[in-house]
Amino acid sequence: VQLQASGGGLVQAGGSLRLSCAASGLTFSTYAVGWFRQAPGKEREFVAAIKWSSDSTYYADSVKGRFTISRDNAKNTVYLQMNSLKPEDTAVYYCAAGRYLSGSYALRAGTTYDYWGQGTLVTVSS
Repeated sequence: VQLQASGGGLVQAGGSLRLSCAASGLTFSTYAVGWFRQAPGKEREFVAAIKWSSDSTYYADSVKGRFTISRDNAKNTVYLQMNSLKPEDTAVYYCAAGRYLSGSYALRAGTTYDYWGQGTLVTVSS
């Protein structure tokens, strides 16, 4: 199983980026996918998640209204569209997959996921 996160980079405050998480080696449509981030010197935190059935999405309060998570099961890929970026969004972003995960608690908790990607760095300059 492999999760490949990509799309990070350097962007000015107010700008946008779209992260992708491409999965292989698993039955993608049965896995919920979450995005987490870790800033220097801080603990990893939940950002957004989408249920395996695509009928539910979850967001951290800090990104609600600015970030949108979506998935394309035909491409085995989950996307995180990030708009109105702020310097405090600077972090390494990781995607994770968990089979049949559902419910707010399970999708927000990093310990419930089965597989993790390698991370992609997002830097937002002020």
